[in-house]
Amino acid sequence: MDTPTLGYCIEAIRPLRDALDIVNGKWKLQILVALRVGHHRFRELERVIPGISSKVLAKELKDLEQHQLIQRTVHEGPPVLVKYDILPYAITLDPVISALRDWGEGHRKKIMGSAVEA
Repeated sequence: MDTPTLGYCIEAIRPLRDALDIVNGKWKLQILVALRVGHHRFRELERVIPGISSKVLAKELKDLEQHQLIQRTVHEGPPVLVKYDILPYAITLDPVISALRDWGEGHRKKIMGSAVEA
């Protein structure tokens, strides 16, 4: 096999960088998973995602909305209800999320197995 060229490397890295710019950090994928399984209200999301603050959740929801992965809907009240829904485009991330989850489970077993053996 030939050594990959610099151009090939750049072509391979650019789309990865684009993807990571959108789903970077530890919260966005967790938010998408929570929305995917049916948690639609702000406080529900806050409850099911351990450790996320209200301020961070609000910022991440805005980012996901700007990237057209979720939709924010305001239902006039009283009381006023705000609901977040995952959009069909975000569902294209399902295989990525599944692969990361599977890899994470395997990695945890590897590391925990190494810790037990040591």
